[in-house]
Amino acid sequence: MLSDPTLSLSWPTSAPWPNARPLPDSFFDRDAQTVARALLGKVIRHRMGELWLSARIIETEAYYCAEKGSHASLGYTAKRRALFLSGGHIYMYYARGGDSLNFSARGAGNAVLIKAAYPFLDARSGPDSLAQMQRNNPDAQGRPRPLNKLCAGQTLLCKALGLKVPAWDAQRFDWQRLFVEDVGETPEQIIQTTRLGISSGRDEHLLYRFVDAAYARHCTRNPLRRGQVEQRDFYLLNQHQLNQESNP
Repeated sequence: MLSDPTLSLSWPTSAPWPNARPLPDSFFDRDAQTVARALLGKVIRHRMGELWLSARIIETEAYYCAEKGSHASLGYTAKRRALFLSGGHIYMYYARGGDSLNFSARGAGNAVLIKAAYPFLDARSGPDSLAQMQRNNPDAQGRPRPLNKLCAGQTLLCKALGLKVPAWDAQRFDWQRLFVEDVGETPEQIIQTTRLGISSGRDEHLLYRFVDAAYARHCTRNPLRRGQVEQRDFYLLNQHQLNQESNP
């Protein structure tokens, strides 16, 4: 499994249950690409009523204020305030008629978009939680979406988890209601490629999208689909390469 030698975490004493490991603000107070890679395998937990809805992060995108693909590059506004706050703030906005989830990183205007996830089941999030996620995000015919489609996109993810812009934009995590947890799952390999939906001339060439290779077929657009060529369209990172980046 991929390790993260640059980070030493102490788990909060106000965790929602014994042995829970919510990520502290220090996790997010790092370079946006570092955070984007490190979030792969982490689990978003959102409480709805008595249920914890959970999804494992499988696809992220990093954004910087200095590049044209980011919202922050358009300048500070009250709506974009969270992007200019310290690492660990939540930035939510509407995209294609749905809600999108981002976390601020180190440096004003820098952030990570949670692009896709996969439903996560454990002792805290069981069949009832999954059923609630499917009720939150049915298919076009009103039927339960299959697991591989339930969170396969930034707005589908928020819909399944019940995350809404008015409730969470510019907020910090609340470990009794919403947080990201380290459950000890990390990718064996990470795919690095270009971001999706970036207009021509707005730094669309930057390799700021990261995908858990084991879940590539379940993300927004499979970077390993037919016709894609390694070293041309994407790069495959393993533990040795990431450790070298972290320790130049």
